[in-house]
Amino acid sequence: MCRSIKVLRNAEPPATPEDVHAAARQFVRKISGYAKPSRKNEEAFNEAVREITESAAKLLASLNQ
Repeated sequence: MCRSIKVLRNAEPPATPEDVHAAARQFVRKISGYAKPSRKNEEAFNEAVREITESAAKLLASLNQ
């Protein structure tokens, strides 16, 4: 799995939105096999990163309550 993705829940210092985005980007890189997508696949890649970032942020917000 994505060994370079760190645990963000209860992180010290607290995870920033940039940390969440970086983890989402690394996840999409891993599952897509692209470190940098081609122009043809860039839109799909970026959309996946955006969706995963949003979902991860929602998850972290609900777990920290």
